[in-house]
Formats: sequence, structure tokens, C-alpha cells
Amino acid sequence: MKTALTVAGYTLGLIAVFGAAAGLGALVSPSVTGAATTGPSATAHGEMSDSTAPVPAGAAAWPGGLMVAQDGYTLSLADRSLPADAHAQLRFQILGPDGAPVIGYETEHDKQLHLILVRRDLDQFQHVHPVLDPAGTWSVPVDLSAAGEYRVFADFTPTGHDGGLVLGADLAVPGSYEPRPVPAPAATASVAGGYQVTLSGDLVPDRSSELTLTVSRDGVPVTDLEPYLAAYGHLVALRAGDLAYLHVHPAGAPGDGVTPAGPGITFAATAPSAGEYRLFLDFKHAGVVRTAGFTVTARPDPATTPIATPVATPIATESGDHGH
Repeated sequence: MKTALTVAGYTLGLIAVFGAAAGLGALVSPSVTGAATTGPSATAHGEMSDSTAPVPAGAAAWPGGLMVAQDGYTLSLADRSLPADAHAQLRFQILGPDGAPVIGYETEHDKQLHLILVRRDLDQFQHVHPVLDPAGTWSVPVDLSAAGEYRVFADFTPTGHDGGLVLGADLAVPGSYEPRPVPAPAATASVAGGYQVTLSGDLVPDRSSELTLTVSRDGVPVTDLEPYLAAYGHLVALRAGDLAYLHVHPAGAPGDGVTPAGPGITFAATAPSAGEYRLFLDFKHAGVVRTAGFTVTARPDPATTPIATPVATPIATESGDHGH
């Protein structure tokens, strides 16, 4: 989880939309190691870069994907730039607190590691699953036919680590391209093959809310969705501007005797701030995994937002006594 430019000269003005929240974004992925958690810091131009400064208190509540390193684990890309290629090979390692490549991972949603690749204008999106070799290097073919600045997200749980991690690093694909605006919010998305997906529910800052995505095909509700990643759908949410990665959890599971195989797929999501987000739903039907994209705007819930009480301000008046 939108004038032709070259990658080398592209600067993300959208980051300013999120102010201090976007200030947590990390746009560079140096090969840093060590047991200390690393965090981002601002440069003189207002852009963001990774630093080795300790993460301040409360960083555990930060959205995922904004840092290249956390809890001593580092996402290290083999190449920071790759040529435009529809069959590019992406290679990377997860370095552990000891600086060595991690080879032990827990299985989450049927995979040891989920890789999300998205162009920074949120126009290009891929969710793939790399293969790990014995030396600790992950590799996967990806479609980089469109030039631009990409963000690579690795979503994984190292063996023995308390909870999962989402690390992010930037990948450049040189060439001229035209960044596209984020699509306007809409309740329905069309997907190749005659599919339509309808979104209901509101994304609310700092509070879990339900989002239901309903799948139909040629106007007929789809009630035979196939399991994909241990669920009937997988949802990735990304904040426009800094591409903060949100954890979104599906309700129920295939075969639990309760969760239907469509047409609705329900998720619980929490937005870290107000603003625009892109949602990408992966679902499987007729043996094919398909993706539907949505733009949503997270707004505070009026029912829970306190109303500010006006405060009377004293008005200075001129005294009639001038010392006479």
C-alpha cells in the first residue's frame, strides 16, 4: 500500500502533505548493520534519509515500511538501481543483528516473506514471493518495464523475533516517465475479466475500522473465491506521500466453518493519520490472482472527535485616567 521527468531529478513534493508524520519516511537504503534500531532523520532540503540515530520512544507505533532497519534487522538490496525490464531480477538480503544474512523465518499467511513493490506515485503495484537460497539471499522476477522511483517492502518475521517486521528501501529504474496523480476516491473498481469490486466502510485515523470489499463478475456476486495466502483476500494499504505501510488483517479464514467464500471480504484496518491512502486487494478466482485498487480518504470520526470549546480572550481597553 498517484512534464516527463527522469528518476535522477525526481523529488517527492507529496511528502510535505503529511508534515511530521512523513518526516518518519526513509527514502534511502544504505547497507547498515548492528544491534541498535535505526531511525530516519530529515535532511537540509526537507527530504528524508536513513540515519543510525536511535529511534525515539513511541516508535513502535510508527507505520511499517518507513525504515530500512529496525530491531537490528536491515533490508539490503543487491542493486539500488535496475534497468527498465519486464523480467528484472530483484535480489536482496535481510541482515540480522550480527550483520549476517538471516536464513530462519516464520511462515505467515503461507509464506516466509511477502514482497511488495510499488512505484512512488502508487500507479504500479506488485505483490510477489521471493525464493530464499541457502546463503540467505532472496530473489524474485519483477516487472520493471515502467521507469520511476520504486519502494520495496519486505514483510516478514525472523525466527525468534517477537512479532513481524516491515522494512522498506528505495529502488530506482532510470528513464523518462510521467508521475501520475493518485486516482480520485471511488467505491467501485473494475478488474480485468469482467470483475467489479465494491468497497464499503470508512478508514478512520487511530482507530480500527472494518472495510468490506465485495466481488462480483458481470454483475453476479462471486461466492466461490479461492483461498489465497490463507485467506479469501489480501489487502495492502499505503499512505500517499510517504508510502507508510499499514497492517491490514482479514476476518476469518477459509475452512473455519464461518467465513464465506465471497462475495464480501472483510478486513480490520487502522490509519495512522488523516489523509489519502491507496488500497490494493488481491483475490483469487478461477485459478488467477487479481488485484483491485482503491483510493480512500481517512477522516476523523465526528462521533468521537471532541468539539473545541471557545475560550474567551480578554480585550485590552484604554483607561480614561492618564495620570491627571
